[in-house]
Formats: sequence, structure tokens, C-alpha cells
Amino acid sequence: MKNIEIIGDLSVEAMPEAIVGANEKDAHSLHAVPGRDFKVDRFADLRNAVAGDACPRCGAPMTIDRGIEVGHVFMLGTKYSEAMKATFLDPKGEEQFFVMGCYGIGVSRIIAAAIEQNHDEKGIIWPMPIAPFAIHIIPVQDQSERVMITAELIYGSMLRAGIETIIEDRSERAGVKFNDADLLGVPYQVVLGEKNLHEGFVELKNRRTGEKQKIEVEKAIDHLIELVQGPRPQPAS
Repeated sequence: MKNIEIIGDLSVEAMPEAIVGANEKDAHSLHAVPGRDFKVDRFADLRNAVAGDACPRCGAPMTIDRGIEVGHVFMLGTKYSEAMKATFLDPKGEEQFFVMGCYGIGVSRIIAAAIEQNHDEKGIIWPMPIAPFAIHIIPVQDQSERVMITAELIYGSMLRAGIETIIEDRSERAGVKFNDADLLGVPYQVVLGEKNLHEGFVELKNRRTGEKQKIEVEKAIDHLIELVQGPRPQPAS
């Protein structure tokens, strides 16, 4: 019989005795002692870690959580440096091939991971740093000249301030507009309607928290700019 190398998991090395298979279906041998009843040629880390295993560094029980892979690191060795004849001189003055590696972050993976971690039953909730737009302007009555003029005024002011903004310009019911706005997940929604404008304010909705607040029309532009860009520096006195 050809010799077969037997490799044992590191956990076996510390076992005083164990239950082992008996080379028959549903049969086991009890009180098997490593070294006495079977020989292990060498030990290696073979078993997958599971929740509750001791951490190899600190000894505390490990927990298992799901992660999202957004990047890779690859060890290329000398495969490409040999092909390109890319070399350097070592301390002895001898020519050696570079050992190469590469890494990268997938932009599309970051977007997918961000959505997976930031959403609710209504749709996406974009984190501000990667949101395609910071503000979503929603005129409720698109047939109202007053509503559309105010919406366009706020929209233009946001663009001039360097704030990415989208405006809802479809002739749809208010409910459709609100549902689609939540689905898109822009961080802040500005809702304009005849009734609100008549009372002198627009409605601001935080997509993440769902909080709504009334902002005076005259202060709306400055408030939105400060909300997205932070407080403006005060002039020196």
C-alpha cells in the first residue's frame, strides 16, 4: 500500500483523545489517542472557523458577520515582470525580477453595497457623499405658474451654488411623484404646492429620517445651501 501523508487540523494536536471513523458506515471508534492509535505526519490549519471558536490572537470567542466585497488585492509574483524583463539590482548587485501586486476598488460594487446598506421598503436612501443628486425639487401642481416659477428659481439657485439638483417636471399625480422620489432616494426633497406657497413656505423632507419641516420661501435657498454645504464662513468684523 502506498504511503499516504496524513495531515491533521491544529485542533487535533491538542486533543487527548477523540472519536474517529471506523471505516464502516455509521461506525465509530471511541477514545482514539493521537500518536497511539493513529499517526499524524503534520498539522495544519484545515478546518473552517465557526462562530464561538477562540480567536487565534486574543482567545475571545469569534462571531461571524456578513461582509460586502468592494475591492481586490492580487499577488502577481514575477509573472509579468519576467515577461517585461522588469528587473532591479539587489544589495549584492545581482539582477532580480520585481515581485508585483495589484489592487482595485470596484466603483459599481461600491454603489451596489451602498444601496444594500441604505434602503427601506420605499426605495434607495443615498448617503450624501455619493448621492447622484443632493436635492429633489417636487412641484405638486405643475400647471400652476407660481409653483413652477418658484421651483425653477430654487433649482437654478442650487445649480449656481454647485449643488447637484433634480427637478420633477412630469405631469403626474402628486402620489406618483412622491413615490418615485422615495424610490430614487435623493437625500432631501423640496415639495412646492399652491397651498404651501400661499402660506409662505415650502416643505423640506429628509429622505433618511422621513422628517418634514416647513421653510419660509424667502429663506429656502440659503437654508438648502447651508444644509448641503455647511454653514457659510462669517465675514471678519
